[in-house]
Amino acid sequence: GVDLSYIKGDDTSACASLVILSYPALEVLYEDCRMVAVSAPYVAGFLAFREVPFLVEAVQRLQQEITFLFWLFQVLLVDGNGLLHPRGFGVACHLGVLTDLPCIGVAKNLLQVDGLVRDELHREQIRSLQREGDTFPLIGTSGRVLGMVLRSYNSSSKPLYISVGHRVRLETAVRLVKSCCRYRIPEPIRQ
Repeated sequence: GVDLSYIKGDDTSACASLVILSYPALEVLYEDCRMVAVSAPYVAGFLAFREVPFLVEAVQRLQQEITFLFWLFQVLLVDGNGLLHPRGFGVACHLGVLTDLPCIGVAKNLLQVDGLVRDELHREQIRSLQREGDTFPLIGTSGRVLGMVLRSYNSSSKPLYISVGHRVRLETAVRLVKSCCRYRIPEPIRQ
């Protein structure tokens, strides 16, 4: 899993992390966390241009330092969106294309794109997710399925928004994210 976490109150200092876990045991095999200075400004819808260079560097370090482990890992869970994005190309897509690795977008909030909104109907659908593992599709006004909403943990009523990033089917993405959740956030990202 990959994530860029910002220091509270400072939008230019962040920790870029790449964590590789075994599957299905979810034991940490590799961890790369580096403090980075983010110079690109935040522009809504263009987060990838701000964050992906640091995530690509982390993947490249893994490839150079521990080659056998690089070839063992099979998919990256990305804290952010994939196709569920205003331009259909979020951080998970961007990272996947640059690294040619399968990527899954895992977001904590709904991006309002293609007619998807956080209205009463959406809140009602979220309430219908009664148990861990329950899902419903995110279908835009275009008729396209842009992702899935997942209740990942019984003790949390806040869902995750899963979308295809690169070289993975949505059904596979949902199944993998479900199987990596001990809590609300999947372990490869939470670690």
